[in-house]
Formats: sequence, structure tokens, C-alpha cells
Amino acid sequence: MLTKTQKTRAIKSVQKHDKDTGSAEAQVALLSKKINELAAHLKTHTKDKHSRRGLLQMVADRRTHLKYLERTDKRAYNKVVKSLGLKK
Repeated sequence: MLTKTQKTRAIKSVQKHDKDTGSAEAQVALLSKKINELAAHLKTHTKDKHSRRGLLQMVADRRTHLKYLERTDKRAYNKVVKSLGLKK
């Protein structure tokens, strides 16, 4: 579970303006933070199948947001991928 400060830090790195919390860039950043935290949890709790299902849903949701962003705004897509370190 992310704290409020962790959420704001994740969103601040990619937000378009001061009040931006719902853009695709912000959602990708927030999902990436949640995915990293849940992956660390699953390394120690290998039999937690319910959390693993939630992780897979988050990964699919992030992939959907990234596809949308790549289709609509290539520059923003490249910026987000680079700042979050998602691709090689």
C-alpha cells in the first residue's frame, strides 16, 4: 500500500501541471510504483496467489495506458518510459 507522500512523489515526476492526477502519464507512474512494491512483497510471500492476480491486472492496466499514450502522444510516451525506466 502506497502512502500519500509516495503517491505524490510518483505523480510529480511526470505530471503535466500542478493539479494533474488523472492523466495517462500520472496513472502509469502510479501503477509502476504499485507494481514495484507488490513485486517486492511477492518475492517473500511466494504463495500469495490473490496478490499475484492483482499484480497481473495492474501490469495489464499499465500496458493499456502505455499503448494509449504511445498512440496519441509519442513525445509524452518516450518521456514517461525514460523517466520510469520501463524499457531498455
